[in-house]
Amino acid sequence: MTIVSITLFRQWHPFRDGTYRCSGGRSAEGFDSTIVEIRTRDGLAGYGEMAPLGSFYDPAFAAGARAAMRELCPRLVGEGASGIEALSRRMDLLLKGHPYAKAAIDMALWDLAGKRAALPLAALTGGAEGSAVPLYRSLAQEAPDAMAARAQKYVAEGYRRLQVKVGLEVDEDVARLEAVRAAVPSGTVLFCDANASWGTAEVRRFLGATRDLDYVLEQPCASYEENLAIRAACDRPLVLDETIDSVDVLLRAISDGLVDGITIKLARVGGITRAKLIRDVAIARNLKITIEDTGGAEIDTSAYCALMLSTPETLRQHTVDFHNWVTVSNARADFRIEGGAITPPCGAGLGVEVDPKALGEPVFVARL
Repeated sequence: MTIVSITLFRQWHPFRDGTYRCSGGRSAEGFDSTIVEIRTRDGLAGYGEMAPLGSFYDPAFAAGARAAMRELCPRLVGEGASGIEALSRRMDLLLKGHPYAKAAIDMALWDLAGKRAALPLAALTGGAEGSAVPLYRSLAQEAPDAMAARAQKYVAEGYRRLQVKVGLEVDEDVARLEAVRAAVPSGTVLFCDANASWGTAEVRRFLGATRDLDYVLEQPCASYEENLAIRAACDRPLVLDETIDSVDVLLRAISDGLVDGITIKLARVGGITRAKLIRDVAIARNLKITIEDTGGAEIDTSAYCALMLSTPETLRQHTVDFHNWVTVSNARADFRIEGGAITPPCGAGLGVEVDPKALGEPVFVARL
């Protein structure tokens, strides 16, 4: 299964609900997606996608991803597509760091592997448990009453798990959480996500002021050491997201007793191969697991949903339906959403049908 060409496409995904705001006044209007098509000598095509949330969320940005892919792709043409882990190591040899630039390539290789084996991605990554994965919807930072109204809208659409964006002034964030909690049914699961914007003093104040409310605290501080410092004061589940960028960090967090759960983003860690490794270590230690990404549409959503579906049901937190966040599609995909959960496509590989002509002119092609 020799790689004969790698093609890059660019696609802009405007947000359905307008500007997305998170802590520190950071905002984005949509996802700048890079889509990778890998074709092999036996006529198969595999697809992958990577879309950062602006240039502020992770150490990644769309133009940088495409520049790095231009370096990598010509040196991968002619290689055997079936050796995914070997190619993952080769990409690390050719380009130090920049995992976000490797994620879509890795995803396309898994899509190819599934198509060649006539198996869905969930079967290749551990075997599906059940058929659906719980969904959450994120509440971008607004005034408390506006966030409460949006929370009610999402609950009416079927979501049963909400992520409340905090990380600004503590008293205002307490008001945001109280307004959302009062506006939704008591069984609605709430995560408070500060996106690494607080110091330890702010976290302690927030925890003290919300002690009577039921929620999960997600990524309160930026550094590992700050999060470890507030662990003893946190009397509720603590989930880390931005901190979890490698298996080494997860092993350290397990050793320190720091986390109750983790969020794995494919682009942050370098793709499905690395995400699966981190997930499997988390499974071994009975941690709650979220698998998602930094953005994208049908291609990316199918990939991380499949990896979640092969995660034990008892350890799944939730994932996100990014293809429903945006107004542009990049593939036909048979997603089914009901009861606050998503069932990914069951076809081979990612299970999506991509029409390259619908993606427009390529921005780069490497051929054998």
